[in-house]
Amino acid sequence: MIGSPDNPLRVAIVGSGPAGFYAAEHLLRREDVAVEVDMLDRLPTPFGLVRGGVAPDHPKIKSVIRVYEKTAARDGFRFFGNVELGRDVSAPDLAERYNAVIYAYGAETDRHLGIPGEELAGSGPATAFVGWYNGHPDYAGHEFDLSCERAVVIGNGNVAADVTRMLALTEDELTTTDTADHAIEGLADCRIREILVLGRRGPVQAAFTNPELRELGEMVDADIHVDPAQLELDADSRQHLETEADITQRKNFEILTAFAAKEPEGKPRRIVLRFLASPIEIQGDGKVERVVIGNNELRRDETGAIRPHDTGERETIEAGLVLRSIGYKGVPVEGIPFDDRRGVIPNEAGRVVEGGNQLEGHYVVGWIKRGPSGVIGTNKKDAQDTVNSLFEDLEAGRVPERSGAEPGALEALLAERRPDHVTYAGWQTIDRTEVERGEPQGRPRVKICSIEEMVEVASQEAAPASP
Repeated sequence: MIGSPDNPLRVAIVGSGPAGFYAAEHLLRREDVAVEVDMLDRLPTPFGLVRGGVAPDHPKIKSVIRVYEKTAARDGFRFFGNVELGRDVSAPDLAERYNAVIYAYGAETDRHLGIPGEELAGSGPATAFVGWYNGHPDYAGHEFDLSCERAVVIGNGNVAADVTRMLALTEDELTTTDTADHAIEGLADCRIREILVLGRRGPVQAAFTNPELRELGEMVDADIHVDPAQLELDADSRQHLETEADITQRKNFEILTAFAAKEPEGKPRRIVLRFLASPIEIQGDGKVERVVIGNNELRRDETGAIRPHDTGERETIEAGLVLRSIGYKGVPVEGIPFDDRRGVIPNEAGRVVEGGNQLEGHYVVGWIKRGPSGVIGTNKKDAQDTVNSLFEDLEAGRVPERSGAEPGALEALLAERRPDHVTYAGWQTIDRTEVERGEPQGRPRVKICSIEEMVEVASQEAAPASP
């Protein structure tokens, strides 16, 4: 029987971010079922966007890693880093070796604006900028020209707030964080004096969380500017604010109202929040030099939703950097069904479905399950719901026996295909090395930014100690 001590439920989790770790925790805490969890990640380092996405000046948010470390210390948990799905192992490889596979690899790509000039140098996704300052190996080698006077950040969510704040932090503020060394150097020389944040909808619809928005008005080196006229609401938005808005939206509007009443203090930089504005075209001779902005108005559609509509009014502003933060999208995995329109793996209560039928032994959690929404904690209940579905299937006899579901099956495969995979002990060596490098500088850590060096450092864990 699957789940007994001599035949444990063997589960592979693809992705080691919050969704993956919460799923592992829910699986391993079950006392009446013997469970073994193998977690795979394409990077040598775990924790996903908590390590590679959370802004360096928000260390308290990163403290959730301590919860995941407790999960990793549980009996039955193993980590296999530097193992990429589709390169080193396939979906059928995993299905053959595990009773269940949980896909938790998030939304890896960003959405595009679809406007002329988007491909110009100096225009790109906020995700690349976030990865750059966080030392993510995919982006550590990128270069950003921060010598311009004005940057435009497109989007009204927390990632847009993060990149805006990072552009405005002082060198002294940066050097107490785990911002990547190359980014500290680049940001210290930043000559940007105005950061214009564009939202296509109105102030009531802005998707910032309250603390992220409030922080933009508390910068050491930057004044905040909101035109009071931007807070004069149309009838539908006023009705929504008074009768339908949640507490976050109402508080955001209060914060923006306070910003609009705030006198500038003469700080060297300025953050401008502008609503009902969409980029129409990015112009320049081989690089970003100007942005054409269109003004919007809000109308209710036939479903009752309030949506922006282009008024036809145009304005051109000079800018040298454009960072878009308009959402993320998942990518498909060969052998697993995929909803191209929504950018998720189709599922019912976390069970992967194809053509309306459950794909036995396959499950999904996090952004690749529901789309890019919510905060870190949202993934906890999301993962619990999926794990509940898995245990329901186990009790109903719908979790398949696998002839290859043996403890050494994955190691045997990786010995051939990815011998330099990184274990959790290897990650702990990376972690310890980064922290030790940061201590002399009074920083939480100095990040290793290349996969090659990570693998090399991790391999020292297995090396024999010198006599």
